[in-house]
Amino acid sequence: NDLIERLQMFVGSTRQPLLEALWSSGAKVQAYDPVAMDQCKRIYGDHPQLQLYERPEETFHQADVLAIVTEWEEFINPDFEQIRQALTHPVIFDGRNLYDPEKMQQMGLKYYAIGRGDSLHR
Repeated sequence: NDLIERLQMFVGSTRQPLLEALWSSGAKVQAYDPVAMDQCKRIYGDHPQLQLYERPEETFHQADVLAIVTEWEEFINPDFEQIRQALTHPVIFDGRNLYDPEKMQQMGLKYYAIGRGDSLHR
């Protein structure tokens, strides 16, 4: 639980249940969602554990890990080198299984494809 309490993560979505679960665990969330930003601002306003960004590449700077929970075009082919360098821990949790696990390993990223099993993390 200490890790979650210190966690800052880039979340590729502003889905309410996910945000609220992270906050209840003590996480700070840096988020980007190209479709739901206005709705998120309206619902959460100036929530102290939420920072919204207008561009995805701004979002993961100084984040601990990256969590992808949506399939928007912006997330299909990101600059993985930039992501690896920006994250304090080069870890990606991919809830949409967008990326090739072997490519992530070659890029120096720990990659957890949710629902695929732990065989992808070597």
